[in-house]
Amino acid sequence: MALNNTYDARLVQQETAVGAGVQILLLALLGTAIGMGPAGWVTGLVFAVATWAVLSRALHRSSLRTFGPANRVTLGRATLVGGVTALVADSFESAPPVTLLVGLTAVALILDGVDGKVARRTNTSTALGARFDMEVDAFLILVLSVYVSTALGPWVLLIGGMRYAFVAAARVAPWLNAPLPPSTARKTVAALQGVLLLLAGSALLPYAATFAVVLLALGSLVWSFGRDVLWLWRTSRTAAQPAAEKLLELV
Repeated sequence: MALNNTYDARLVQQETAVGAGVQILLLALLGTAIGMGPAGWVTGLVFAVATWAVLSRALHRSSLRTFGPANRVTLGRATLVGGVTALVADSFESAPPVTLLVGLTAVALILDGVDGKVARRTNTSTALGARFDMEVDAFLILVLSVYVSTALGPWVLLIGGMRYAFVAAARVAPWLNAPLPPSTARKTVAALQGVLLLLAGSALLPYAATFAVVLLALGSLVWSFGRDVLWLWRTSRTAAQPAAEKLLELV
């Protein structure tokens, strides 16, 4: 049994290595197609290595015996996000290939709705898979925010940085780590961020319309986070009240 477990673990780790190899292959194809510069190459390679290292460590700690079809879809999406990241980094040195960037991003966003369905249909939903999916989503939004901010200004970075700011705040205020109830509104707002930022970065709209689209994305995100933070704060206060009352009784 121990031998089988070791064999399964090796197979799972090999899949992450294959994902890193596919990422490098995509970078090579992009480099050949557009003549990608050093910034794009370095950023893309760092993304590939970092994704492989973090995912390998998470898989080792979770002791999963199989990577699963849903995680394979998410890994494919992460590969596309790595390509988008490289293109955005390269855009600081030369004119970005907007059509290619939009195409890769659009496919990544479409696949965002696939991995969850695959996990449910194959009964392979895991906490690691959900976290992997969320981190890929968050990083794509951050990268798109960086890209759009070059045209509209640094304020757009608030969209990509908000989730990371929330995670940092949770380290100082542990009550932010409490589980949130399921929310269709939260899922809708999260899904809209990528779509709206993609539309803003497509260069299809005039400046005023692009500004309005991104402002809508930011406004809806602030509302969603604010709503969740308020719920968490109220819940923490409600939970703390009985404990305070018991302490007063003891005094």
